[in-house]
Amino acid sequence: MDPYVTDWLDLLLRWLHVVAGIVWIGTSFYFVAVDSHLRPTESEGEPADEAWEIHGGGFYRVVKLRGVPRELPRPLYWFKWEAYTTWLSGFALFVVLYYARADEALIDRGVADISQGTAIVVSIALLAAAWLVYDGLCRLLRGREALLAAAIVALVTATSYGLFELYAPRAAAIQLGAMLGTIMAANVFLVIIPAHRRLLQAPDPALGARGKQRSVHNNYLTLPVVFTMIAGHFPSVIGHVDAWAALVALMAVGAWIRVFFNLRHRGRNVWEIPVTAALAIAAIAVWLRPPEPQPAGRAVSFDEARAIVDGRCLSCHSGVSAAGGLRLDDDAVLRARARDVAHQVSTNAMPPGNATGMTDEERDLLVAWALTSDG
Repeated sequence: MDPYVTDWLDLLLRWLHVVAGIVWIGTSFYFVAVDSHLRPTESEGEPADEAWEIHGGGFYRVVKLRGVPRELPRPLYWFKWEAYTTWLSGFALFVVLYYARADEALIDRGVADISQGTAIVVSIALLAAAWLVYDGLCRLLRGREALLAAAIVALVTATSYGLFELYAPRAAAIQLGAMLGTIMAANVFLVIIPAHRRLLQAPDPALGARGKQRSVHNNYLTLPVVFTMIAGHFPSVIGHVDAWAALVALMAVGAWIRVFFNLRHRGRNVWEIPVTAALAIAAIAVWLRPPEPQPAGRAVSFDEARAIVDGRCLSCHSGVSAAGGLRLDDDAVLRARARDVAHQVSTNAMPPGNATGMTDEERDLLVAWALTSDG
């Protein structure tokens, strides 16, 4: 495909994905907050719960009936297309950025020497398996939320380890996020919306409880999933030898932060949560900090560094369409960004999937040159 067309397709899909995700996450956060604010009342003689809010220059009275109203109002607003659009645009992005470029984006021969077809088929199968295993656990452990949470954490941890043994680091993080995102979207499509449709006919406490459970699960998964989407941009995380564990640890911090806000909506300020979250992030940052690189036994010239960059980096980092706007074909830019380049290659974050075959010796030479470069 024409690189210009690919670039615009990438831009539009990312834009759609981010906007839809913002709307979906916003509605999830809002309705969980509203549910936490509700207090018992009556509405037109029927038992209900209500919350009063102020926003946009006015007061809002939100009423949640405990049963089905005698007459359904029109229009009745549903919240589902935010989830569907987020997943569909995300999967389309996965196809364009990873499946269509599997040999350089999805696969790292230094991690696992698998074919493009195998990598793609396994990726798609894992998306389906994520939902099937999760849904099976929810049914099997119904009513035992603590045990269910522990089982999900264990599975996410094991999956993260397996993915980093199979795919390129950045692709592994995205795959894990895509699997959790698939669970979230399937919760909406296969559980929450069907429960709502059944509610139009008659209340079903079991279906209502199941839909509520999946809605809460989605709420806690949002921040971990968002982190997997951005983790690939940070070589300190995905380039670490234990990147799989670092990813899970930071995702857990995200879910822990959601616990704080959900409790706060219920009137409980558990300040120990943000404090422990901050301490955890600090500890993870110390853990992930790479050792200080050591200078080579000899001076490495700019010409040597330039030759390595020309052979291994310019396929992506040259011309006006250079990845990330980083034009390494410009000597001044290469000198100015020497430390950044060294950091990326020393953590194996670049080249993506080591598609250009950069050797360990070349990485060491670039780092040695950066250490002695005066810009």
